[in-house]
Amino acid sequence: MATTPAPPSADTARHDLALTIQRLFAALRRLSPPGISLSAAATLATLEREGPRRLTDLAVREGVTQPAMTQIVTRLERDALAARTADPADRRVVLVEITQAGRDLLRHRRDVRAERVAALLAQLDAADRAAIEAALPALGRLADHAATA
Repeated sequence: MATTPAPPSADTARHDLALTIQRLFAALRRLSPPGISLSAAATLATLEREGPRRLTDLAVREGVTQPAMTQIVTRLERDALAARTADPADRRVVLVEITQAGRDLLRHRRDVRAERVAALLAQLDAADRAAIEAALPALGRLADHAATA
C-alpha cells in the first residue's frame, strides 16, 4: 500500500515562500534594463507612488543613510530624473520630486521587465500560468503589507 507524503509544515511552507520570493526578486533585478541602480529606481518609484518627499523621509523609507540618499538624489537630479523643490507649506523645507523624465524611465523599465517576464511565463505550462495569475491578488496584498512593515 502506497503512503501519501505528509503535507509540508507551516514553517516549511513559510521558508519555501521566503526563498522563492528571494529568488524571484533576484531574477527581476536581472530582468531590469541597465542604466540606474536599484536604489535609484526604488527611490524614483517611491516618489512616483507617494509624491514629493523630504530627503530624510526618503532615506528612512528606502532604508539607507541620509548621506547615501543625498548621493542618490544628487545623481537623479543630475540626470534630470528628480528635482529639489521648496515645500509650499514651508519654503525653508526642500522636497524631492520625480520629473517627467523620471516617470518615463520607470515606465520604460517596467515595459522591458514585463516583456521579459512574459517570455519566461511562456515557458511554463498553462496550469502554472493560471496558478500564478490566480495568486496575483494575494501577492499584491502581501506586497502592500511588506511596503508598510
